[in-house]
Amino acid sequence: MRIMCLDVGQKRIGIALSDSMGWTAQGHSVLQRTSGDDMARISALCSENEVETIVVGFPLNMNGTEGPKAMEIKEYARELAEYTGLRVELWDERLTTVTAEKILIQADVSRRKRKQVIDKMAATVILQSYLDSHTGK
Repeated sequence: MRIMCLDVGQKRIGIALSDSMGWTAQGHSVLQRTSGDDMARISALCSENEVETIVVGFPLNMNGTEGPKAMEIKEYARELAEYTGLRVELWDERLTTVTAEKILIQADVSRRKRKQVIDKMAATVILQSYLDSHTGK
């Protein structure tokens, strides 16, 4: 069984999946958000990939407090758990986009291409952090 991670933004959702052993995270895709069917598409991806847990990036403030965006994501995660029937966990995503950007720059990815994959890469960074904390790495 796999773990899926979502980096939920206003326009796009970055998606990453773990390997079947739950050791490594791989970028999967970027879902363009549309009105109303995001959860159905995520649920279908979960079924296709035998996902048992969904990790959602939780945008805490730098001081660790929850702002308006964190509250919005908390509600999204609650609705997603209800919709999919899967366990949904929130995971601190502070500085993951910055980390993802640095990784892509080091890999010499063009600015245009970075914009297309940054959400997927951020989801991968979040998921790897989650996996590492649960496997003792």
